[in-house]
Order: sequence, then C-alpha cells, then structure tokens
Amino acid sequence: MSNLLPQLWRDDAGQDIAEYAVMLAVILVLVVGTIRLIGTNANNVFSSVASSVQ
Repeated sequence: MSNLLPQLWRDDAGQDIAEYAVMLAVILVLVVGTIRLIGTNANNVFSSVASSVQ
C-alpha cells in the first residue's frame, strides 16, 4: 500500500488523454468560430447579390 501513491504519482498515462482533450476543445472552438464567421459573411454576400439582381 505504501508503494501505491508514489507509483500513481509517477504514472503519466492519463496525462496524454487530458492533453488530447484540451487540444480537441481548442480546435473545436476555432472551427466553430470560423464556421460562424464564414456563415455570417456568406449570408451577407448572398443577400447583397440577391438585392442587386432584383
């Protein structure tokens, strides 16, 4: 039992999963923000084109 705590302290297998989760969250935020920005700009362009055609 006394070796359990030092062994858990040295074991860094779970650290990789946490790093991947943080990277995934950052990438997801960037992708969602980019899609929202492009979607808004595309909507404005299509509205402008539709107004000029009519």
